[in-house]
Amino acid sequence: MSDRVKRITQSMYFRMLIILLVIGLVPANLMLRGVLKGYETQSVSMRASMIRNQCQRLSRDLLEREYLESGSSDVVDSELRQLADLYSGRLIVVNGSFRIIRDTYGIDEGKTIVAKEIIECFKGKNSDYYNAENDFIEVVCPIQDEITKTVEGAFIVSIPTTDIIQSRENLSGSVLLLQILITIMVIGVSYYASRLLVRPFGKVTDMMNNGTDFLSEDISIPDYTETELLSEAYNQMRHRLQAQEESRQEFVSNVSHELKTPMTSMKVLSDSLIQQAEMGEVPNELYQEFMKDIGEEIDRENKIITDLLNLVKMDRRSNDLQIEETNINDLIALILKRLRPIAAERNIEITLESYKPIIAQVDQTKFTLAISNLVENAIKYNNENGWIHVSLNVDNTYFFVKVEDSGIGIPEEDLDRIFERFYRVDKSHSREIGGTGLGLAITSSSVRMHHGAIRVHSREGEGTTFTVRIPLRYTPDSAEDGSQA
Repeated sequence: MSDRVKRITQSMYFRMLIILLVIGLVPANLMLRGVLKGYETQSVSMRASMIRNQCQRLSRDLLEREYLESGSSDVVDSELRQLADLYSGRLIVVNGSFRIIRDTYGIDEGKTIVAKEIIECFKGKNSDYYNAENDFIEVVCPIQDEITKTVEGAFIVSIPTTDIIQSRENLSGSVLLLQILITIMVIGVSYYASRLLVRPFGKVTDMMNNGTDFLSEDISIPDYTETELLSEAYNQMRHRLQAQEESRQEFVSNVSHELKTPMTSMKVLSDSLIQQAEMGEVPNELYQEFMKDIGEEIDRENKIITDLLNLVKMDRRSNDLQIEETNINDLIALILKRLRPIAAERNIEITLESYKPIIAQVDQTKFTLAISNLVENAIKYNNENGWIHVSLNVDNTYFFVKVEDSGIGIPEEDLDRIFERFYRVDKSHSREIGGTGLGLAITSSSVRMHHGAIRVHSREGEGTTFTVRIPLRYTPDSAEDGSQA
């Protein structure tokens, strides 16, 4: 198991390292990519803003010199060329009739241009367009009268973005170097952090390797809240396993003892008969008495074996149940009919009270075994001239069987253990009565297989009441707690 824990710890270490690398590297790379993209976007936006400001200054000269009407002004032409040369681009002036009156490239002068951007411009809107594939910016801005606020014409400026692209490439080299440095740092920090975080799990491996017995002692790892909770969960699991192991050992011991006792008695009786025969003729009365005792021991042995087999069947999966629609009222009445002659030997009265007709889905054999054990116990541990009251009730989901008796009762300190296998409240008294100590364990298993629950209420010297609750409709996926106290 320690080797397996070691492998799990190593696996956790590598997973933690990968997670930390992803957490560290992915955001860092996204951030650096964002820096490059942000630089390009910001540079284009600033360039477009500068062009619009310069076009606004040119607008005043164009309107003052009535350039849009005449199309001729040496001063304006000079300013237009200077602006175009400044950005190594092209500048076009469009008048109110959508006619190009000036093109610094001298290609489209005199032509009419109608485009969405020009129409929007005459409504007073600026527009920018950045073509990253062809590396140029196109800015369209209005020629507007500052007094009347009317748009008289439009500027179309197209300039290359080669310098912006070059600057971005230069910056990307620095960013790449920064990425490499960040990657190295993240790997180093992740390696250290992952070892630090997984170290407590390594302590578990060491404790298991150094411990002589897996179930011998608790572990404590208070390094983090998570590892402290893990320690508590591990210790709880260890305690449950230890309790199960102790229960298993006790069960094996009890089975061995219970099976050995009748065999020992029969051995003693048979040896006595052999000794009597060797000494002479065995009296007929003595022979009959010994044979009767041997027969009772055989019956007792057979009872123990039968109960053990029933308990094994109860421990199997619930798909062994033979579920069928059953009239619970009739089935309980039949069970009590079979047991009344046994109760009559001690003058114990058995009564049945049924409030409503009950039809439920149960395994008749296992359900009968559970109720029979409860009523048989009520007979065995009752007082002479006592009584047993069995009642039935039902609601929309469950039906209830209550078995009350006027018997000797169960001490409070024993109530939590009466459903354990071979557990007896008063072993000497139980052995005189003839119980095997398996009846209530079988009853509890049967009720749980039906996804039901069983409760007990008892006071010593005042009798005992068992209440069984079972769903009317059996559902294989149901998961009742089956608690018993």
